Amino acid sequence: MKVRHISPARIGLLVISLLWLVVALPLSVSAAPYAAYVMDARTGEVLHSRNADTRLHPASLTKMMTLYVAFQAVENGEISLDTVVKISSKAAAEQPSKLGLRSGQRIKFRYLIRAAAVKSANDAATAIGETLEGSEAAFARRMTRTAKALGMSKTTFKNAHGLTEQGHLSTARDMSKLGRHLLYDYPEYYNLFSRISTDAGVKTVPNTNRRLLSNYKGADGIKTGYTRAAGFNLVASAERGQERIIATVFGGRSTATRNARVAELLDMGFKRAPSRVALRKPAKPAYGGSRATAKTIRVVRAVKKSLRPKARELRPETAPVLVSLKDDVRQALVEAQVNSAANAQVAAVASASTVAVTRSLKPAARPKALLLASLTQPKPEPRSQPKQEVVTRVSTSGGRHWGINIGRYPNRYRAERVLLKTALAEMSALDGARRSVTERKSGYDANFVGMTRDSADLACRRLAARNVQCFLVGPSS
Repeated sequence: MKVRHISPARIGLLVISLLWLVVALPLSVSAAPYAAYVMDARTGEVLHSRNADTRLHPASLTKMMTLYVAFQAVENGEISLDTVVKISSKAAAEQPSKLGLRSGQRIKFRYLIRAAAVKSANDAATAIGETLEGSEAAFARRMTRTAKALGMSKTTFKNAHGLTEQGHLSTARDMSKLGRHLLYDYPEYYNLFSRISTDAGVKTVPNTNRRLLSNYKGADGIKTGYTRAAGFNLVASAERGQERIIATVFGGRSTATRNARVAELLDMGFKRAPSRVALRKPAKPAYGGSRATAKTIRVVRAVKKSLRPKARELRPETAPVLVSLKDDVRQALVEAQVNSAANAQVAAVASASTVAVTRSLKPAARPKALLLASLTQPKPEPRSQPKQEVVTRVSTSGGRHWGINIGRYPNRYRAERVLLKTALAEMSALDGARRSVTERKSGYDANFVGMTRDSADLACRRLAARNVQCFLVGPSS
């Protein structure tokens, strides 16, 4: 009987083939597609691109949009950071990574934002979406609308957290755009993404991007993501001197290789970007609003007229005799009353404060002792009168250095009239502000001053909704 011997070369080939079938082939089949994109954040200029427009699974990069919409909602008064949110059973049942919220638990909205940004918590992201739109599906549609407004033309969202779902896709280019908008549209919240850990209400949570933040000089965000279908994704931003670079990677093989690749791309960006360049911030999109906000606006516009209230009774001994207003001022008051029901109660007070007093009661005689003292004391030196500025309402709040401008007019009278009409038409938004007319070379500016930045911004948006020209006036303007 002959024994057949197998050569060592054949044995080696057989072993290599088995290894390829068992290890290499599954890895090559399951590996997510790779894409990369590098931009100069200051200008949006593309510095590197590879498969940047290929639609891929974004994984938890999705939460960048969840947070962007949340920041929009807070900025526009749709919700407060201190609003207490009740967690639904759907949110509590989301897969990890998660904060560990329980169904029925109550937690402040600010902690949901922190958990989604730092911990990449899926339960927190779902709770944010349900709170703002009533359901995650409705919130996903709002996310997609916001993406289109930001120029993310190849992005479609199906959920708030980024777990793999059919049709839930984005690109490296689109996610880089979103990262740039987060940086420049909401700088007051951007620091969230650089925190190594944060208090999420129920516990302190670590940042999923802490390795890059700790090891790469200048790195300060933004967001990691991982699913089996997506691979290891990351949108990173770093600043060195006057330069800022955003680099995005889709389809990394591991956290370590992804971070190494992102570091290489950031280095490439800093080498290719000019040291000095004019900052061109991206245009901030219009606020999409919510269903609740839309209903509120419709109710306000539905008011056509209101009855004129009776004037408040004044004491006989101090009641002045009122004379007629000028025709134009009277007309301004009438128009303001027709525009808003909320102004009716204040109209009588405004009238009383602007009319002339034709007579007054004779004052009581001063006591003789005080009269003699006043005659014997030396008269004070006359002081020079400063240049007057017309201010028709006193601010009651300190520390308010912002204002709004509603136009420049050929004369002071027209500017004052427009200020009066606007104040009566938007009593709630302009509460606490004072009306001011400032003379310029080309006319008279009609301003509301003595406001906080937030109240000025809100008032401008309310006036813009009425087709009233308006822009912010800063402390140094």
